[in-house]
Amino acid sequence: MKLNLKRPIVFFDLETTGVDICKDRIVEISMLKVLPTGEEILKTKRINPTIPIPLESSMIHKIYDEDVKDAPTFAQLAKGMNEFLQGCDLGGYNLCKFDIPLLAEEFMRCNIEFDISDRAIVDVCKIFHQMEQRTLSAAYKFYCDKPLDNAHSAEADTIATYEILKSQIQRYENVSMLAADLKEVFPVKNDMEQLHKFTAQNCVDLAGRIVYNAEGKEVFNFGKYKNVPVEDVFRKEPSYYDWMQKGDFPLYTKKVITRIKFRSSASAFMKVSS
Repeated sequence: MKLNLKRPIVFFDLETTGVDICKDRIVEISMLKVLPTGEEILKTKRINPTIPIPLESSMIHKIYDEDVKDAPTFAQLAKGMNEFLQGCDLGGYNLCKFDIPLLAEEFMRCNIEFDISDRAIVDVCKIFHQMEQRTLSAAYKFYCDKPLDNAHSAEADTIATYEILKSQIQRYENVSMLAADLKEVFPVKNDMEQLHKFTAQNCVDLAGRIVYNAEGKEVFNFGKYKNVPVEDVFRKEPSYYDWMQKGDFPLYTKKVITRIKFRSSASAFMKVSS
């Protein structure tokens, strides 16, 4: 089947030195761009992470220091990758919790703005877990009826993800679910904006440190101020903002809290002026 696209979507997968969004680096990226015409463009790159790859990570993705010692760094590839992703929606497996936040950190180290605010984000993992509760290899077997060869290879995982989404749409497009209000809904459709609504999480900062509450306000999702609006905390305890800026938080999280802080300050100033 052919995806119903209003603009290109890029399915991507990362192999990394580890799972710490702040500290770890990309060692391989595979991106599959699917155009509204159905044309597919696949790009896979090995990347020198500039830090050692832990043995436990290499044993999973089979990429060792020797394999990437002569590969380009992310900084050398960043401009071209950003251009490849421009104007595209994003698709992947568990990309909301890991791949997008880590990729955003890599871009920010290169002073490149990686904006996701106007993109549809389709997380195949979320559709899968909502409907079947399995892993990627099991998902591929379940939906595509064949084994996933070379699992944990970025390219194999990327292509498998794309094939799984097409199969999910065929399987679930006319399957209804009960929404929170007990109304019957059909959440899986061949429409990227609809799939974005079904699979996107409510994170404000990509890493999940700040989320939207039921009223649409930005609240902390960790620590002593969990579920408390960020603006309220910064207003009552300004030092908490300074602590976060100096702490071991992702750059994107620090950018988000800065935006919230200055927005709150500007609002307070306008009230005083009026």
